[in-house]
Amino acid sequence: MDRSIALRGLGTLVLCAAAAGCASVAPVPYSEMASSAYMAPNRADASGRVPYRYSTPVDWRAYNKVILDPVVLYRGKDHQFGDMSDRDKATLAAYMQNSFAERLRGRFAMVRERGPNTLRIRLTLTGAVTNTPVLGTLSRFDLAGAVYNGVQAARDGEGTMTGSVVYGVEIFDATTSRLLSAYVTKQYPAAYEIKASVGALAAATAGLDKGADALMAQLN
Repeated sequence: MDRSIALRGLGTLVLCAAAAGCASVAPVPYSEMASSAYMAPNRADASGRVPYRYSTPVDWRAYNKVILDPVVLYRGKDHQFGDMSDRDKATLAAYMQNSFAERLRGRFAMVRERGPNTLRIRLTLTGAVTNTPVLGTLSRFDLAGAVYNGVQAARDGEGTMTGSVVYGVEIFDATTSRLLSAYVTKQYPAAYEIKASVGALAAATAGLDKGADALMAQLN
């Protein structure tokens, strides 16, 4: 097949995928998350990454220890895993646990028991989308894909045919069990992060790293 024809075909496919949202998901206030009744639309977030949030005034610097609960794999009917295999879900949950723990250790002492000056954080993995094999990477080099992804990169938007991850975060005062903050979020790599387009779960794991960084920015 002539290369120019193939590229034009890919360009058309990219544009169609972009227009259709290409397996994109949008977080919801998941009905079986304990904090869902407290969350409200987050009008301060224009990006759509954190569409629902609950927050209280908190001096985060008053806390120097943290309990990180094991990641919860969400089983509610409003989950957004699609037809993802249980094996891939478990892989993402394990990666999430390690990614968030690594970053939290840079700011907090990791503990297992409740006590003063201690946070408890519960992470709930509620959905994910895998990369589209081959085309996700090629769309970064095809002319039409490059234009679309260039626009998305400038606005910190989602690239074409790459995956994403959605999850909930609930933060408690460990001593009183009072809910201090909660939100649901969608995370994905930068539109031109080529490495994150290679491998089915690469974009989702890159999104988890970004989400862990975002949590630390809140707690610092």
